[in-house]
Amino acid sequence: MNIKRTKEEIKNTIEVYLKKDAYGNYEIPSIRQRPVFLLGSPGIGKTQIMEQISKECGIALAAYTITHHTRQSAIGLPFISKKQYGEKEYAVTEYTMSEIVASIYEKMEQTGLREGILFLDEINCVSETLAPAMLQFLQCKSFGNHKIPEGWVIVAAGNPPEYNKSVREFDVVTMDRVKKIEVEADFEVWKEYAYQQGLHGAVISYLNTKKQNFYQMETTVDGRNFATPRGWEDLSDFIRVYEQIGKKVDREVIVQYIQFPKIAKDFANYLELYEKYQADYQIEEIFQGHLDEILLKKIAHASFDERLSVLNLILSRVNEALKRAVEWEAYMERLQSYLLEYKELTMESSGELNGQQLFSNVYNKLNIDYTNKKKAELLRREEDKQYHKLFQAMERMEQTLRLEGIQERKAGFERVKELFAGENEKFERQQKKSAESLEYAFDFLEGAFGSSQEMVMFITELNSNYYSVKFLQDYDCERYDRYNQELLFDERRKKLLERLQ
Repeated sequence: MNIKRTKEEIKNTIEVYLKKDAYGNYEIPSIRQRPVFLLGSPGIGKTQIMEQISKECGIALAAYTITHHTRQSAIGLPFISKKQYGEKEYAVTEYTMSEIVASIYEKMEQTGLREGILFLDEINCVSETLAPAMLQFLQCKSFGNHKIPEGWVIVAAGNPPEYNKSVREFDVVTMDRVKKIEVEADFEVWKEYAYQQGLHGAVISYLNTKKQNFYQMETTVDGRNFATPRGWEDLSDFIRVYEQIGKKVDREVIVQYIQFPKIAKDFANYLELYEKYQADYQIEEIFQGHLDEILLKKIAHASFDERLSVLNLILSRVNEALKRAVEWEAYMERLQSYLLEYKELTMESSGELNGQQLFSNVYNKLNIDYTNKKKAELLRREEDKQYHKLFQAMERMEQTLRLEGIQERKAGFERVKELFAGENEKFERQQKKSAESLEYAFDFLEGAFGSSQEMVMFITELNSNYYSVKFLQDYDCERYDRYNQELLFDERRKKLLERLQ
């Protein structure tokens, strides 16, 4: 199962496990809620999707790597207590609360969320002394005599034995108490995620041409060589920041993340060409609407690899532009929702607060919404940036009302509406700029390649990118529609031929 379907299955499981009946009891009692066990090779995103799922489901997440625990930290430390049985008093061994169970209660206190996910990584690599406790945990949802709170779904992950010498095979008794999901690396699914996360264009374009290098494991006499999705994503972040500070990424840097020397060398060579083509083909000029006929002829007669590299440079620039447009739209929608609240407050006839004070209340509500989400650890990185942009806009509006001394409610709303119109002008300029980037890309591709396979690849990539799909839902691009229809027709024709054969 690929990571996208795995994520969907876990979210469905959470929805089922947390569904309550008319009396407030869970439809499936906690003891009957099988832990989800993800089994898959390292670096394919098992841990990362848990963070995404907790945010999307609005529940807490407590994550542990179980190999970091001893029996004592997992179960708790023993102590002697006195118990009265009948007429006699006995000394009884009890245990302090498990560090893992305690962390769940701490998470509930910190976030205010009563339901969540307990994620235990490398669960099949526990020590021999901890193994019996893990069986009890999977069976009874408890460590020692301390139960996992109701409303907490258990998800565990492990690697197959070929990737980890410490793996302990679970027996049938244990496996019969879990929901087992085998997770596999899938480049096409990862590519959707990579586009949405804004990974570096060179990484996405390289893997588009060398899909076999997306995930590789090789055992040699010198040890294990590997390239993983996690390695590519971390390398992408590093390349982006390196570019910002004006440093060059070479093979020695790449191999720190892509620990497969042959692939690291190949990507280093590609990255060098990627940067060279950016200058040679005047990518900046293309996106200002300037096409050089000599360069168009040059790329049209270049090798396939060179044409593909330039196409990917064009795609990368378009994707960045469309991403900015979609993010601006999301920001405007959220800003508008707060200003509509302000409008409703100003229209109320009762109340002693003036326009400035009412706006301050709405601004404070934004602050509270952000603080609550931040505290509950439910904010994605892009959403966090969006909130900071909202703070800046509403702070400017609040300062304007104060500096201009506008207190009357209606006048206050009218002034805020004017300021919002200014934000909307910026938004429309960004939308226009993003649309122009797309049109400039089509100008270049038609001039260089016409309706060839490069155009098909361009349309295919637009259709697999979250931001381009979202942008094109609202923007009427005649050339995209035309080429996309041709692509869909070709696909239908291929399928028909396959059936006939």
